Amino acid sequence: MHSTSLNPTQRANALDRLATVEYDILVIGGGITGAGIALDAQSRGYRTGIVEAQDWASGTSSRSSRMMHGGLRYLYQLDFPLVSEALRERGLLMSTIAPHLVRPQPFLWPLKTPVIERSYSAVGVGMYDALAVAGALGKRIVPTQKHYNREETKELFPSVDESLIVGSIQYYDSRVDDARMVIATVRAAVGYGADAVSRCQVIGFEKNEDGRVVAALAIDLETMTEFKIRAKHFIQAAGVWTEEIQHMATPDGGLQVLASKGIHILVPRDKIKAKTGMFLRTEKSVLFIIPWQYYWVIGTTDTAWHEQLRNPVPTAEDIDYVIEHANVMLNEEDKITRDDVIGTYAGLRPLLQPKVKEGSNKDSTKVSREHTTIEVTPGLIAIAGGKYTTYRVMAKDAVDMAIGDIEARRHPSRTETIGVVGADGFDAIKAQVHDLQGDLGIDESTLRHLLGRYGSEVEVIFDLIRENPALGERLEACPWYLKAEIAMAVLHEGALHLEDIFIQRVRLNSETRDRGAGAVDQVLEIIAPIMGWNDARIQEERTNYLNRVKAELLAERQTNDAGASAARGQAKEMVPMLGGN
Repeated sequence: MHSTSLNPTQRANALDRLATVEYDILVIGGGITGAGIALDAQSRGYRTGIVEAQDWASGTSSRSSRMMHGGLRYLYQLDFPLVSEALRERGLLMSTIAPHLVRPQPFLWPLKTPVIERSYSAVGVGMYDALAVAGALGKRIVPTQKHYNREETKELFPSVDESLIVGSIQYYDSRVDDARMVIATVRAAVGYGADAVSRCQVIGFEKNEDGRVVAALAIDLETMTEFKIRAKHFIQAAGVWTEEIQHMATPDGGLQVLASKGIHILVPRDKIKAKTGMFLRTEKSVLFIIPWQYYWVIGTTDTAWHEQLRNPVPTAEDIDYVIEHANVMLNEEDKITRDDVIGTYAGLRPLLQPKVKEGSNKDSTKVSREHTTIEVTPGLIAIAGGKYTTYRVMAKDAVDMAIGDIEARRHPSRTETIGVVGADGFDAIKAQVHDLQGDLGIDESTLRHLLGRYGSEVEVIFDLIRENPALGERLEACPWYLKAEIAMAVLHEGALHLEDIFIQRVRLNSETRDRGAGAVDQVLEIIAPIMGWNDARIQEERTNYLNRVKAELLAERQTNDAGASAARGQAKEMVPMLGGN
């Protein structure tokens, strides 16, 4: 195995190879699907490169509900194959692929009527449990449903308005740190030998005399150096940028993708008194109240988005909508107000769009979540749609199509048994980690935090602290993060800029009221010496991020998407993409 570290040295070496060798497969897009494709292809023995125009996971894959779920509501649409597939993948993720990042999470489904609702809900949840067990070949990865009366429900979820319910059903799904899952998957691909480069944008394609795509024209956005990447097969997993990239290769055919915005809010953990999450059905979609160690994530919405794609933002109306629907089930004492919201974020779902007349306004909630893989033009495969939970299946399908049936049978996917970085040895490290923490003075809460983020790589964090005890100190502005986690982000996790750390690595952009502004100087003190930044670069990074924070807070006060997007656009990009979208 190769080193899995993502850092400036690894990036420079990978750039050199991208410009000089021919790959079997080049992956375009560094979200969870692209990362999964890179790992699938490289682990089969195909020489693979992956490029991402922004930071890893900077699109949809860091802006989800942070859940790996089978899609309980799709059972009521009778989409059994989709739910079955997702539940099987959920089991693999929790047991083998990423047990440190994908953790079981119980949810309550509140019941408002005593007999009919409990009966049909029990049937639906029972089918959900049965499909999960079947997908795990008879193993029970998570507990099955339990039924509670009003008093028992109140004990599990003290903040619930008990006058609205007769009881509840508890079922299990799982939660995930979505951005970390992507980074761990990219690193796993690099460990198998893949070349991975972020901030590298594909700006065109080159075809041979037969019309087959043989090279991608790329630009390193850090240096504005242009070069060609040659490959036998190209797979683009660009999410909401799917049409933009496929149109570089051909004006005809391909996939149509609708961008659907989903927003989430974060409130302090002590605001809602509960031992479990809650699942609510709304008139438009569903709403999850999801517990994390220090806060609750609540969402989501599902509305068409017609603005710029790079920085979707929630509006004041979006935030009020989520608060209003969460409050439906909360008692008067614990209802959420705007003052309780410590953070927000918005993401765009790349939903496959059926063929409709230009200008038609289709309700995005009716668009299929199933993925589609298509050869856009000879040599270029596109994949879109699907769910975060089924990324591995999407990756397998994309690689299979690229290499063809004969090669796919000769070199089948191996990723069912491959753990991402931090998964291998996770059970062993959990068994001995208390001994390891003793000499470092790490408390139980911090230990749980580190294990849930790094898995077996917690040893790397411990080594960083041993080498520099100051890294064992906490960030003043957000004390649940250690300084060592900031160093880890640039030494091993591919962060190239201050914003990469705050958004995809330690998530201060959404976990604190000031979006991490109060931690900027302390974080810069840690990373500037590692990255070799001079005073001018430090000031540039600081100014850029603080301007971003100002623009995001302004956007939250706007009443519509156009106004929110314009407000967000007042902040310049640290590394602008060509084309402006």
